[in-house]
Amino acid sequence: MTDKRYHVNEVFYSLQGEGMRAGTANVFVRFAYCNLKCRVEPGPKSPGGFDCDTEFASGRQVTLAELEEWMDGEASATQAETEPGWVILTGGEPGLQVDEELVNHLHEKGWKLAIETNGSVELVGGLDWITVSPKVAEHAIRQTTAHEVKYVRGYGQAVPETVVVAEHYLLSPAFNGMEMDRRTLEWCIRLVKENPQWRLSLQQHKAMQVR
Repeated sequence: MTDKRYHVNEVFYSLQGEGMRAGTANVFVRFAYCNLKCRVEPGPKSPGGFDCDTEFASGRQVTLAELEEWMDGEASATQAETEPGWVILTGGEPGLQVDEELVNHLHEKGWKLAIETNGSVELVGGLDWITVSPKVAEHAIRQTTAHEVKYVRGYGQAVPETVVVAEHYLLSPAFNGMEMDRRTLEWCIRLVKENPQWRLSLQQHKAMQVR
């Protein structure tokens, strides 16, 4: 194991709030940095239509050994069992930092690895669960295979013609801050009824106001 360092914003233990794995307990590793700028208005690095609701610019540099110790500490603080389980690699854009060394090391320690990516970079191999939540135009998506692909939809937006080949296709109603707009929810329900290959995914952690 090298002394390479990763810039990590935070590590915490909580429930997955959305997607096919919603309701499951996981250690979350939030990596700092992102290659996109999320804004309501479209721009060179933003598709527009939403604001990023997560602070990921700050953080600290850690080695793999330090990251593993951090993860173990968060899990053991609340778990009756301390055996490694699932870790969700998120961000920011985790694909900028998650590499083969990290994947292999955490697998050797018994962790199962899920990742949440905006799809703009191609991921390394060996990940156990890939969620692509595109924040770029379809022609700019580089991670074109996934276990699930999830699009946030506002009122009036159509079902996307995605280039991502996935096992599960999800639509998530856009929130207004921490509040769900009823009209947007009803719109997404209608989309799923009209396009049953898609499934509704609610951001339960926002509705429950838990991290």
